[in-house]
Amino acid sequence: MGSVLETLSKMRLVPIVVMDHADCATGFADALVAGGLPIAEVTFRTPAAEQAVRILAKRGDLLVGAGTILTTDQADRAIDAGAQFLVAPGTNPAVVEHVVMRGVPMLPGIATPSEIELAMSLGAAALKFFPAETMGGVAALKAFAGPYPDARFVPTGGITYEMLPNYLKLNCVIACGGSWLAPRDLLAAGKFDEIGQLVAKAKTLLASV
Repeated sequence: MGSVLETLSKMRLVPIVVMDHADCATGFADALVAGGLPIAEVTFRTPAAEQAVRILAKRGDLLVGAGTILTTDQADRAIDAGAQFLVAPGTNPAVVEHVVMRGVPMLPGIATPSEIELAMSLGAAALKFFPAETMGGVAALKAFAGPYPDARFVPTGGITYEMLPNYLKLNCVIACGGSWLAPRDLLAAGKFDEIGQLVAKAKTLLASV
Protein backbone atom coordinates (compact mmCIF):
# COMPACT_ATOMS: atom_id res chain seq x y z
CA MET A 1 0.00 0.00 0.00
CA GLY A 2 2.82 2.36 0.89
CA SER A 3 4.45 2.06 -2.51
CA VAL A 4 1.21 2.96 -4.30
CA LEU A 5 0.76 6.11 -2.24
CA GLU A 6 4.42 6.94 -2.70
CA THR A 7 4.00 6.67 -6.45
CA LEU A 8 0.88 8.85 -6.36
CA SER A 9 2.80 11.42 -4.34
CA LYS A 10 5.67 11.31 -6.80
CA MET A 11 3.50 11.57 -9.92
CA ARG A 12 1.27 14.31 -8.41
CA LEU A 13 -1.25 13.87 -11.23
CA VAL A 14 -3.48 10.92 -12.15
CA PRO A 15 -4.84 10.80 -15.70
CA ILE A 16 -8.45 9.62 -15.48
CA VAL A 17 -9.69 7.85 -18.58
CA VAL A 18 -13.05 6.61 -19.82
CA MET A 19 -12.11 3.84 -22.24
CA ASP A 20 -14.80 3.01 -24.80
CA HIS A 21 -12.57 0.56 -26.65
CA ALA A 22 -9.92 -1.55 -24.96
CA ASP A 23 -7.76 -1.47 -28.09
CA CYS A 24 -7.05 2.20 -27.28
CA ALA A 25 -5.25 1.15 -24.09
CA THR A 26 -1.84 0.42 -25.57
CA GLY A 27 -1.53 3.70 -27.47
CA PHE A 28 -2.72 5.62 -24.43
CA ALA A 29 -0.21 3.88 -22.18
CA ASP A 30 2.60 4.51 -24.65
CA ALA A 31 1.83 8.24 -24.55
CA LEU A 32 1.81 8.30 -20.74
CA VAL A 33 5.06 6.36 -20.37
CA ALA A 34 6.84 8.38 -23.07
CA GLY A 35 5.69 11.58 -21.38
CA GLY A 36 7.01 10.55 -17.98
CA LEU A 37 3.59 10.13 -16.32
CA PRO A 38 3.24 6.34 -16.04
CA ILE A 39 -0.02 6.19 -14.11
CA ALA A 40 -3.70 5.92 -15.05
CA GLU A 41 -7.11 5.48 -13.49
CA VAL A 42 -9.53 3.63 -15.76
CA THR A 43 -13.12 4.34 -14.80
CA PHE A 44 -15.48 1.36 -14.64
CA ARG A 45 -18.11 3.19 -16.66
CA THR A 46 -17.86 1.24 -19.90
CA PRO A 47 -17.91 -2.43 -20.91
CA ALA A 48 -14.30 -2.02 -22.11
CA ALA A 49 -12.95 -0.92 -18.72
CA GLU A 50 -12.07 -4.35 -17.32
CA GLN A 51 -10.17 -5.42 -20.42
CA ALA A 52 -8.43 -2.04 -20.61
CA VAL A 53 -7.19 -2.47 -17.03
CA ARG A 54 -5.97 -5.96 -17.89
CA ILE A 55 -4.03 -4.70 -20.93
CA LEU A 56 -2.46 -1.83 -19.01
CA ALA A 57 -1.59 -3.95 -15.97
CA LYS A 58 0.17 -6.61 -18.06
CA ARG A 59 2.64 -4.03 -19.37
CA GLY A 60 4.36 -3.61 -16.03
CA ASP A 61 5.59 -0.09 -16.77
CA LEU A 62 2.84 1.99 -15.21
CA LEU A 63 0.68 2.14 -12.09
CA VAL A 64 -2.88 1.14 -12.97
CA GLY A 65 -5.95 2.03 -10.96
CA ALA A 66 -9.66 1.48 -11.49
CA GLY A 67 -12.19 4.19 -10.73
CA THR A 68 -15.93 4.60 -10.27
CA ILE A 69 -15.97 1.38 -8.24
CA LEU A 70 -19.49 1.16 -6.86
CA THR A 71 -19.87 -2.51 -5.93
CA THR A 72 -17.84 -5.37 -4.50
CA ASP A 73 -18.29 -7.21 -7.80
CA GLN A 74 -16.69 -4.35 -9.72
CA ALA A 75 -13.92 -4.24 -7.13
CA ASP A 76 -13.18 -7.95 -7.57
CA ARG A 77 -13.20 -7.69 -11.35
CA ALA A 78 -10.86 -4.70 -11.28
CA ILE A 79 -8.45 -6.33 -8.84
CA ASP A 80 -8.48 -9.63 -10.72
CA ALA A 81 -7.72 -7.70 -13.93
CA GLY A 82 -4.63 -6.25 -12.27
CA ALA A 83 -5.70 -2.90 -10.82
CA GLN A 84 -3.20 -1.79 -8.16
CA PHE A 85 -5.50 0.73 -6.49
CA LEU A 86 -9.23 1.41 -6.56
CA VAL A 87 -11.13 4.69 -6.46
CA ALA A 88 -14.80 5.40 -5.76
CA PRO A 89 -16.90 8.57 -6.01
CA GLY A 90 -18.34 7.99 -2.55
CA THR A 91 -17.75 6.02 0.65
CA ASN A 92 -19.66 2.74 0.66
CA PRO A 93 -18.53 0.88 3.81
CA ALA A 94 -19.16 -2.56 2.28
CA VAL A 95 -17.02 -1.78 -0.76
CA VAL A 96 -14.21 -0.10 1.20
CA GLU A 97 -14.00 -2.94 3.72
CA HIS A 98 -14.03 -5.53 0.94
CA VAL A 99 -11.17 -3.87 -0.95
CA VAL A 100 -9.14 -3.36 2.22
CA MET A 101 -9.64 -7.04 3.07
CA ARG A 102 -8.22 -7.92 -0.33
CA GLY A 103 -5.12 -5.90 0.47
CA VAL A 104 -5.52 -3.28 -2.25
CA PRO A 105 -5.31 0.48 -1.53
CA MET A 106 -8.76 2.07 -1.65
CA LEU A 107 -9.47 5.77 -2.22
CA PRO A 108 -13.16 6.36 -1.43
CA GLY A 109 -14.83 9.63 -2.31
CA ILE A 110 -15.57 12.17 0.42
CA ALA A 111 -17.10 15.65 0.50
CA THR A 112 -17.89 16.22 4.20
CA PRO A 113 -16.20 15.85 7.62
CA SER A 114 -18.43 12.90 8.49
CA GLU A 115 -17.40 11.08 5.32
CA ILE A 116 -13.72 11.77 6.07
CA GLU A 117 -14.10 10.20 9.51
CA LEU A 118 -16.01 7.20 8.12
CA ALA A 119 -13.54 6.55 5.29
CA MET A 120 -10.51 6.82 7.57
CA SER A 121 -12.10 4.51 10.14
CA LEU A 122 -12.60 1.89 7.42
CA GLY A 123 -8.92 1.88 6.53
CA ALA A 124 -8.94 4.01 3.37
CA ALA A 125 -5.44 4.54 1.96
CA ALA A 126 -6.24 8.13 0.98
CA LEU A 127 -9.38 10.10 0.22
CA LYS A 128 -10.78 11.22 -3.10
CA PHE A 129 -12.22 14.71 -2.57
CA PHE A 130 -15.05 14.71 -5.10
CA PRO A 131 -16.44 16.66 -6.85
CA ALA A 132 -13.64 18.97 -5.76
CA GLU A 133 -14.54 22.29 -7.34
CA THR A 134 -18.27 21.90 -6.73
CA MET A 135 -17.68 21.09 -3.04
CA GLY A 136 -15.48 24.05 -2.19
CA GLY A 137 -12.15 23.30 -3.83
CA VAL A 138 -8.94 24.53 -2.24
CA ALA A 139 -10.75 26.44 0.51
CA ALA A 140 -12.56 23.29 1.65
CA LEU A 141 -9.34 21.27 1.75
CA LYS A 142 -7.67 23.96 3.85
CA ALA A 143 -10.60 23.77 6.26
CA PHE A 144 -10.44 19.96 6.42
CA ALA A 145 -6.71 20.06 7.19
CA GLY A 146 -7.29 21.66 10.60
CA PRO A 147 -9.31 18.93 12.33
CA TYR A 148 -7.90 16.12 10.15
CA PRO A 149 -4.13 16.70 9.95
CA ASP A 150 -3.44 13.07 9.00
CA ALA A 151 -5.91 12.93 6.11
CA ARG A 152 -4.41 12.77 2.63
CA PHE A 153 -6.47 13.76 -0.39
CA VAL A 154 -6.61 13.20 -4.12
CA PRO A 155 -9.03 15.91 -5.26
CA THR A 156 -10.86 15.23 -8.51
CA GLY A 157 -13.69 16.87 -10.39
CA GLY A 158 -13.69 20.18 -12.20
CA ILE A 159 -9.96 20.75 -11.69
CA THR A 160 -8.46 22.35 -14.77
CA TYR A 161 -4.86 22.65 -15.87
CA GLU A 162 -4.79 26.22 -14.57
CA MET A 163 -6.15 25.27 -11.14
CA LEU A 164 -3.70 22.43 -10.58
CA PRO A 165 -0.90 24.39 -8.83
CA ASN A 166 -3.27 25.76 -6.17
CA TYR A 167 -4.25 22.23 -5.18
CA LEU A 168 -0.78 20.70 -5.32
CA LYS A 169 0.67 23.38 -3.05
CA LEU A 170 -1.47 22.05 -0.19
CA ASN A 171 0.38 19.69 2.15
CA CYS A 172 -2.70 17.50 2.51
CA VAL A 173 -2.91 16.83 -1.25
CA ILE A 174 -0.76 13.97 -2.54
CA ALA A 175 -2.04 14.14 -6.13
CA CYS A 176 -4.90 15.39 -8.28
CA GLY A 177 -7.06 13.50 -10.72
CA GLY A 178 -7.48 14.91 -14.19
CA SER A 179 -9.75 13.74 -17.00
CA TRP A 180 -8.52 16.55 -19.26
CA LEU A 181 -5.33 14.54 -19.89
CA ALA A 182 -7.27 11.87 -21.77
CA PRO A 183 -10.21 13.42 -23.65
CA ARG A 184 -12.63 10.78 -24.79
CA ASP A 185 -12.76 12.11 -28.35
CA LEU A 186 -8.97 11.99 -28.75
CA LEU A 187 -8.88 8.41 -27.50
CA ALA A 188 -11.67 7.36 -29.84
CA ALA A 189 -9.85 8.96 -32.77
CA GLY A 190 -6.54 7.36 -31.80
CA LYS A 191 -4.87 10.75 -31.50
CA PHE A 192 -2.27 9.60 -29.01
CA ASP A 193 0.24 12.22 -30.17
CA GLU A 194 -2.15 14.93 -28.97
CA ILE A 195 -2.59 13.14 -25.65
CA GLY A 196 1.20 13.04 -25.42
CA GLN A 197 1.27 16.80 -25.91
CA LEU A 198 -1.19 17.25 -23.04
CA VAL A 199 0.99 15.05 -20.84
CA ALA A 200 4.09 17.04 -21.76
CA LYS A 201 2.31 20.29 -20.92
CA ALA A 202 1.22 18.87 -17.56
CA LYS A 203 4.73 17.67 -16.76
CA THR A 204 6.11 21.14 -17.42
CA LEU A 205 3.56 22.59 -15.04
CA LEU A 206 4.27 19.96 -12.37
CA ALA A 207 7.97 20.77 -12.49
CA SER A 208 7.19 24.36 -11.56
CA VAL A 209 4.98 23.58 -8.55
